[in-house]
Amino acid sequence: MTDFFNDKGTAQRIVRKIRDISGSEKIRIMHVCGTHEQTITKNGLRSLLPENIEVIPGPGCPVCITPATEINKAIYLSRNGSIIATYGDMLKVPGSTSSLAEEIAKGADIRVVYSPIEGVDIAKRNPEKNVVFLGIGFETTAPMTGQVVAGLPPENFSVLCSHRLVPPAIDFLLKGGYDIDGFIDPGHVSIIIGISPYLDMCQKYHVPQVISGFEPLDILMSIFMILRQIKNNTAAVENEYTRAVKPAGNAIARKLMNEVFEPCSKEWRGLGVIPDASLKIRSEYAQYDAEKRFNIEMLESDVCDADCPLCASILKGLSNPVDCELFAKVCNPGNPVGACMVSSEGTCNIAYRYGTILF
Repeated sequence: MTDFFNDKGTAQRIVRKIRDISGSEKIRIMHVCGTHEQTITKNGLRSLLPENIEVIPGPGCPVCITPATEINKAIYLSRNGSIIATYGDMLKVPGSTSSLAEEIAKGADIRVVYSPIEGVDIAKRNPEKNVVFLGIGFETTAPMTGQVVAGLPPENFSVLCSHRLVPPAIDFLLKGGYDIDGFIDPGHVSIIIGISPYLDMCQKYHVPQVISGFEPLDILMSIFMILRQIKNNTAAVENEYTRAVKPAGNAIARKLMNEVFEPCSKEWRGLGVIPDASLKIRSEYAQYDAEKRFNIEMLESDVCDADCPLCASILKGLSNPVDCELFAKVCNPGNPVGACMVSSEGTCNIAYRYGTILF
């Protein structure tokens, strides 16, 4: 199956169709998914496109958009004796004055887990300690956190909730006038939420959107589908990733999210506060909300999230990694100055690993 989605002959046919339909006007297509960016950059897809077609990465890496304030809260809790359970990508994300990795070096008990269930297991094995799971990610990972909270875990377990929602972020970018002609919507998120959350903004801004899979042919076909809409002066939400995304999404996962979380307006790193684009734990489950349990809701950053000169601009799709004077000189995966270099799904990290000539 994977070989089919990498077939050279099929790719060449789609590229010819793209060139036939592309016209001459500048067209900017944004995606909001780190896995899409890996596929695009690793396979050199930008080099196959006409010069007037630009595919730009947006704020599609949940690690990259987690603000320093929330890292600071995890650090504060670790310094006050809590065990922090977190995904590995979060370790090097810079807070205001430190990172989780630096705190480990100083003796903090911070453990890498692959799911919140492992955090619950840590809490059961350490009943005398408070265990805080740093819950990050979009709609893809939020249901797992919701499932654990709804299952009423041990009293010494809580969640520092940093989950974000993708459709309000897309709406925010379109409303902000960032000159985007089409969106490649994220496949993993869409498996959960389905098609309907994209429909209103698609019509409101008359911007084509296509939900895409993650193989090279998925991306190329999605670009063609967007260009076809632009040529026909239409705006719809099309589903290229039909083998995984159903129109209604995953009803069970959404029910868990709605039961445990509610939308709120919080900061995204590099983008500021986006209305109703974050999740917080509902009052019914307040005993598992680390911010309320430890009274750290108002703990603020000591400094702003100006990690490097261009992080915010890169997250908005206004600059490329090669535009940054720190890229590959001072800032690299071993020494990430900014959040875009930390995660394997960060735009700068991907550009560093797979080459920048394609930007």
